[in-house]
Amino acid sequence: MKSAKFPLWLRFVLLVGVVGVVSGAGLLAYRYWTRPVTLSVAVGSIDGEAAKAMSAIASRLASSNASVRLNVVDSGTALGAAKAFSDGKVDLAVVRGDVGDLSKAQAVVVMSHVVALVIAPPGSTIDSMDKLKGRRVGVLGGDANTKIVDVLSKEYGFDREKVFRDIALPDARRAIQSKEVSALLVVIPMAGKYLSMVRDIFQQGPKALPTLIDIESAGAIAEAERAYESFDVPKGTLRGAPPVPDDDVTTLRTNLYLVAGKTLGSDLVTTLTQTILSVRRDLMHEEPIFAQITAPSTDQDAYLPLHRGAAAVYNSTTQSFMDEYGNWIYLTPMVLGGIATVLAAGWKFLGIGNPATSEGPLDRTAGRRGAYQLIWWKVISMYLQLRLPPIRVRLFRAQSFWVQIHLRRCGCGEGYG
Repeated sequence: MKSAKFPLWLRFVLLVGVVGVVSGAGLLAYRYWTRPVTLSVAVGSIDGEAAKAMSAIASRLASSNASVRLNVVDSGTALGAAKAFSDGKVDLAVVRGDVGDLSKAQAVVVMSHVVALVIAPPGSTIDSMDKLKGRRVGVLGGDANTKIVDVLSKEYGFDREKVFRDIALPDARRAIQSKEVSALLVVIPMAGKYLSMVRDIFQQGPKALPTLIDIESAGAIAEAERAYESFDVPKGTLRGAPPVPDDDVTTLRTNLYLVAGKTLGSDLVTTLTQTILSVRRDLMHEEPIFAQITAPSTDQDAYLPLHRGAAAVYNSTTQSFMDEYGNWIYLTPMVLGGIATVLAAGWKFLGIGNPATSEGPLDRTAGRRGAYQLIWWKVISMYLQLRLPPIRVRLFRAQSFWVQIHLRRCGCGEGYG
């Protein structure tokens, strides 16, 4: 083709325009591909601390320029968070293992553990679950504790309506002091902030100490209700001297899970899991409760199935360097070759340089060199096709095709097809 048809300035403007359009499209594609993904997460607790804790994680993800961000949705209660998730209104949720419909939930991380504490006020004669029959037990947390109340009523033969009564957190101290209730049932994480809340409800002195009541049947309950496990509250948990309790107390424990739907992408959940475990190390110095973030059960028969993206982290099956970047390694030479071809075509289009000479094969030495290159390329291609996974084979074949076209166009390796 003869490039003298158009004036040089027009050819230059056309070439600059094409380069600008291609560069702009490439930049937009890069920005779209690397933009952070924002996931909505529902949380809820009667004291609002769950939303504050998750907001701290979300802020740390944003400040560290993580590729996954969180939009925290405060649903008010643990039950509200579970409902928002089951209704498909959010991508993630922090839920208790014994609250709400978790049929669509798959575990990502365990955010914390919550423990059931049955506490009698100082001076009470109640020291066992059997002595609660005919008494009133105040329940903090309302609907979130419906299941555990049902479980205890069934196990110990309580009349649920007569024994248990929901109480708002601000009214708990007054209800104990006025003897409206004979004991309290609270389900809280074993962290300083929550234990301090419990201490504030009960008046304490050197001889006025609350009593933590054993749930002796915790093991049997855990066997029947897989959301729970038996747990021993250590001696001195509520108070050190004199210790409250004065010995280990058996009770029930369940988990606070960060859950995702199974349709959420594996790569996305893998990145989220790795990022949360990473920022935990920084956050636990600011708030000790973050030290409770841990891996959920990886057993096949776990209470909540593990999301496949999280399983890749805990089972150390995340992609290797070649698995993650191999496609780019094979695609880059093809892209660079295409750019070089475009630049060469543009140079020729501008008509800069020596006038075109008659087309034909290169000299004998260059021809032999091109033939050797083509043979060497074919040997490498055959070897790698035996060792690479299918997607890499397809990429390599495409790259090999364009290399062979290039060599033959320049007259190298003629007859080595």
